This record gives sequence, C-alpha cells and structure tokens, in this order.
Amino acid sequence: MPVSLGNPPVEVHLRRSAQARRFSLRVSRLDGKVTLSLPARAREAEALAFLAEHEGWLRRTLAKMPGAEGQPVAVGAEIPVEGRLLRLEPGPGRAIRAEDDRLLVPGDPAQAGVRVAAWLKALARDRLARASTHYAGQVGRPYTRLSLRDTRSRWGSCSHEGSLMYSWRLIMAPPSVLDYVAAHEVAHLVEMNHSDAYWAVVSRICPGWKRQRGWLHERGQDLHRWRFGD
Repeated sequence: MPVSLGNPPVEVHLRRSAQARRFSLRVSRLDGKVTLSLPARAREAEALAFLAEHEGWLRRTLAKMPGAEGQPVAVGAEIPVEGRLLRLEPGPGRAIRAEDDRLLVPGDPAQAGVRVAAWLKALARDRLARASTHYAGQVGRPYTRLSLRDTRSRWGSCSHEGSLMYSWRLIMAPPSVLDYVAAHEVAHLVEMNHSDAYWAVVSRICPGWKRQRGWLHERGQDLHRWRFGD
C-alpha cells in the first residue's frame, strides 16, 4: 500500500511482514522504489511517524541516486520526447511544437524549461489517457480517474477504487514503454496483486512486455536526470 511523504511527495510502499521485528526503510538502487517494511501488528500511525522521522535521510538518499543532480533544460539542450532526442530552439508564435529533430519553444528563453515541462505533461496526459482507455477496453474494466505526478518511487499505480496514477516523465520514453506501463496498471483493475493470474492479463493485452520492463530497469532513471525548473 503506497503512502505519500512530504512535499514534493515521495511515494513509499508499506509492506507488512511476519518476520519483521522493527521498521526497515529501503530505497531500490534499480528503480528508486521506496519500501517501508513493518511488523505485522504495527499500526499505520507508527509507520507514518517513523517515515517523518527519517524523511531527511530518505531525501538525501534519493538525491544521490544516478542522475538525481539533474541536467537543466534550456535552449540548446537535447531532451528525449517519445524516445526521440529533440534540441530546444527558439520558435515563433505562442505554442511549442516539435519539428524534425527540434523542439521549437517561443517566448522568454529563461522560461523554456518550465514551458517545456507543461507541454510534456499535457502530451503525457493525452498519450496515457489514450493507452489506458485502450487497455481498459480490452480487460472490460473502466478506470475512474487518471492523474500525473513526478515521483521516483514508481512509474504508475492503480488504487482499489480504479484510480490510475502515472509519472509524466514516461512521455520521454519510447511509446512502447509508456504503453507497457499503462497496460501494467490497467491489469490491476482485474487483479490487484502480482500473481500469475495478473501477469497472464498483462501478457494478453501487452505481448512482449518483458522487453519494455527491461528498458525501464536499465534506462528509466535517465528520465529523472532532467531538471525543468518547475
């Protein structure tokens, strides 16, 4: 069960364990996922208090993750958009647009990073809504809500109420990777677990998903290296 810590929020997954005798906080070096293991009978309020006490350590640890320092997004930089590197250049008019291998950004160059982040989030919402609706139709289960966040702890989540959450930075990954994450979360509308039955749903609606998951494991953290100034 995920909970949010602080502002900006850090998503932390609570995992009860019959073997645990104390609270144990871990950050995966593979994908940045934050997990708090707690004794089976521990109260959630105690877990939240433990998290608050260790928030400083957690944020320092996440800041040391590969790419955490961040590369500023400004005119002249190259950033991935749907798996393609585009160079930011000044552009005419009011709207940002992709043209060949360029991303044309009008307006004040000092605001380029903030404007590009807003553009990417809008594009991410469109693509993720389209993919989620597609896969929800395949499994015959509608989702109730779709939201975007910027979290290192996971690429997406699905609540028991059918609410889907995604990292907007998925829009920088190849489209097939974004599709896999959408399929992964939508499959939880059928199976709220990671059982064999769950993976059977993923395999049915997204054949070849292992390759896309491998891309995220190997290169996903690169998507967090970009600092937009927002």
